[in-house]
Amino acid sequence: MVVSAEKEIGMNVSNNSDGIAVLLMGYGEVESYEDFANYNEQALNLLTAKFAPVPTWVYPPLAKLLAMFDLHEWQHQHHDFISPHNHIFEHQREGIENNLQARWGERVKVFKAFNFCQPFLPHQVLEQIKAEGYKKILIYPLLVVDSIFTSGIAIEQVNKALEGLKDGESHWVEGVRYIPSFYNEKDYIDLMAKLVEEKIQEKLAAHYLPSQIGIILMNHGCPHEAKGFTSGIDESQALYELVREKLINKYPLVSVGWLNHQTPLIKWTQPNAHLAAKNLIDLGAKALIFMPIGFATENHETLLDVEHIIESLRKKHDEVNYIQMPCVNDNPEFCQMAADWADEQIEALLSESGVKVNFGLHLETHHHHHDHEHHHHHH
Repeated sequence: MVVSAEKEIGMNVSNNSDGIAVLLMGYGEVESYEDFANYNEQALNLLTAKFAPVPTWVYPPLAKLLAMFDLHEWQHQHHDFISPHNHIFEHQREGIENNLQARWGERVKVFKAFNFCQPFLPHQVLEQIKAEGYKKILIYPLLVVDSIFTSGIAIEQVNKALEGLKDGESHWVEGVRYIPSFYNEKDYIDLMAKLVEEKIQEKLAAHYLPSQIGIILMNHGCPHEAKGFTSGIDESQALYELVREKLINKYPLVSVGWLNHQTPLIKWTQPNAHLAAKNLIDLGAKALIFMPIGFATENHETLLDVEHIIESLRKKHDEVNYIQMPCVNDNPEFCQMAADWADEQIEALLSESGVKVNFGLHLETHHHHHDHEHHHHHH
């Protein structure tokens, strides 16, 4: 693997200066239980710090404590569960790259980066992009909600990495574009509704009236207060409303269900998925479909958390039929549309002439900015 990668780098350096590196970004999840504490510490630093009043010295011991809970849940409660997230994300990367290369050829290459998982941390992947000679980057967080908790941390990490990778006074990156989110993309909304409808036809339509089928559309939970950062509630809510609109006339029992991290002292979005399910049962639902719309890739939240919710509901309502649906994952339709969304930005990057950013120059002119402009008008 390493040898071929090196060969590839050697061959490509000169050709890629006018190419586009698409940086596809996901969370990444641990595949070895030894990594739990390290993973948690990074997540606490990047995520929790944005909304929880926790001093930084608490992070390392807290990360170790959380690792013990994770270990118990993943190993004992779920029979040595290993998250399929990274594996699925690689398939998504491949599918999107194939679709993009069918249109743009070898000029476009898709790299994956994980917010929390080595060896694919953003700084590691950007080093590779630099080594392969790319000068233009499209940052593409493959997450539905654009907020400081999802896409925002991708930008934070990329900025940090690029700061560490500059060449002296000028920067090797000459063009950057960004795809924030696809919460309002028609194709995605249609696909979500279609997947739910297909599952109902396949499993439930012959046994229940449409008004007895409850649909819980699950979003990534958001805290209400986030130190002034927007936390993605608006986008997630909009996504839910758009998918709901497609289903509600036929299936009246539709609810949002937020998958929250139940942190103490923090007010989270409601109803959570468990409460949403309970409410729909009270309204007469005899079957419940749990459909994740706020996550593009399977992870422990969409798998384990939802399993826990269904288990606890079953204890009280075992007469209800529960169906847990997968995320969109590497569905070919999704990989095609995700590539289509990138087209406009790739076209823009290819047509723009690269801008050489010179930090030294910027600092010199900063204080006399107005004088320079004024001086300029006299010419």
